[in-house]
Amino acid sequence: GVAAAITAKERGADVLIVTKLRMGDSNTVMAEGGIQAADGPNDSPAIHYIDAFGGGGYAAKPQLLKKLVLEAPEAIAWLIGLGVVFDKNADGEPVTSHGGGTSKKRMHACRDFTGLEIMRTLKSEVSCRDIPVAEYSSAVEIIKDENGNAAGAVLMNTETGGFSVAKAKTVIIATGGAGRLHCQGFPTSNHYGATADGLVIAYRSGAKLICADTLQYHPTGVVEPSALYGNLVTEKARSLGAQLVNKDGAAFVNPLETRDVTAAAIIRECKIGNGIKTANGFGVWLDTPMIEMINGDGTIEKRLPSTFRTFERAGIDVRKEPIAVYPTLHYQNGGIDINGNCETTKVENLFVAGEAVGGIHGRNRLMGNSLLDVIVFGRDAGKAAADRAKTVKKVGKLSLAHVEKFQKELEKAGIASDKLSPQILPDYTRKDL
Repeated sequence: GVAAAITAKERGADVLIVTKLRMGDSNTVMAEGGIQAADGPNDSPAIHYIDAFGGGGYAAKPQLLKKLVLEAPEAIAWLIGLGVVFDKNADGEPVTSHGGGTSKKRMHACRDFTGLEIMRTLKSEVSCRDIPVAEYSSAVEIIKDENGNAAGAVLMNTETGGFSVAKAKTVIIATGGAGRLHCQGFPTSNHYGATADGLVIAYRSGAKLICADTLQYHPTGVVEPSALYGNLVTEKARSLGAQLVNKDGAAFVNPLETRDVTAAAIIRECKIGNGIKTANGFGVWLDTPMIEMINGDGTIEKRLPSTFRTFERAGIDVRKEPIAVYPTLHYQNGGIDINGNCETTKVENLFVAGEAVGGIHGRNRLMGNSLLDVIVFGRDAGKAAADRAKTVKKVGKLSLAHVEKFQKELEKAGIASDKLSPQILPDYTRKDL
């Protein structure tokens, strides 16, 4: 969303960012491992495409995946130009690594806080460019005009409960993931506001959803200590040599298989009785001391400083002790269907970017392609929305007739629910009190 706003502003659009929490509160700032781009001498976007297409179960929309891999090198160059500091060696060359399912080392990183570094830079750009931001304002409904085109949104102030209307020639949905719905009862690595609200309001407005069932469970979520339950241990730890082992210390899966395969292997290992028992259920060991054995002392502090400090505060030295892990709800592979212009296929003037998009990654996403898609599709959505706004001479009469129509369809289908929709924030109220 921030990448879209910056790009739209550059193309002369009058932009407003609306966010349900604070600007920057997102899954992006929690992304640790890196961002993929085939910009090395022995790599190519074609190889990147093959890795991602196969890793996604051959279900990605080719048009979107092609855009992702072809524009990846330019996305990295754009970020560097704005001030993002990626890891380099003594000669000034990029330090890259493998991720699960990648055949080449193309993962660019900023230690193990890559997303945080990217968002730090983008937030600074928003401030410098005087782009207005409405914080604690959640979009609860898309507004359309009498022609059926997107024309703004109904906003709810999450602090006061008051409502307001934002009128616009074009709208970009960049609302992120669904982890805080805790699908199938899993813990989540997602930020507090990730409740799939963008998918809900887009669907009610008439947009099409695809692959909505394809949620990704990251293999290495923390099981113990309880204070870190569900938090992520970056895949970069495995790219540096950390092995997944069972209660007997035996490796049972290639640590750099795709995430769906690795997560399934961990769950299966626990189901057949080879997991370790913890206060929060069963898990397996992520043998982080292997990193130092393979790469030398000091590697973890240098390459995974955030992970090291986080566990150090919890009384665990990951240089000497393994981490208890089990899959955690991590990413929304499915989402809103868009065309190559980042516009929804059913509602004109409604654009989508980031994790709310469906079809980019197929049924499973490779590490590093999420930070990439928020930049590639964020910039492209910003360009497309800004250019379209120039052609919209006048926004028609605002209407919520589509919401009334949707409600009648629910009633006709016999569907009734007392749940708030969209769910703005997760409900952690104790039900036993």
